Amino acid sequence: MSESVRFIDDDLGHLLGQASHALFKDFEAVVRGAGLGALEWRVLATLSEQPSMAVGCLAREVLSQQPTVTKLLQRLAAQGWVRLNDDPQDQRRTLVGITDAGQQKVTPLIARAREHEAHTLAGLSAPEIARLKAQLRHLVGAA
Repeated sequence: MSESVRFIDDDLGHLLGQASHALFKDFEAVVRGAGLGALEWRVLATLSEQPSMAVGCLAREVLSQQPTVTKLLQRLAAQGWVRLNDDPQDQRRTLVGITDAGQQKVTPLIARAREHEAHTLAGLSAPEIARLKAQLRHLVGAA
């Protein structure tokens, strides 16, 4: 008689959540050491080296609610790490972009995140890593 597998041990959502937690839990100390919280890190990393984006789009990208992100952006703007501008095509929307100071804050953390990811995935080959990331991008696109 085969042993049954618990639902959460085979549930994709649970496994993805556990993988995300495992990947970030050690790196979180690096983020905190830089004086940032997890959401601040995700916001600055998302805005890094790209044009401004709408606050609503940013909130979706960082997996947070728009009001929470809006409050955070006001604090980050006060610190000089992001800039908030009215969208010239729609005055109801606010565009957010990273400042030079924000980019300087996040660039070393991005390098550390890449090192941490490489260390975490060291047991996988380059093709396996590429396939895993492609499958995850596909899954995200299908959701």
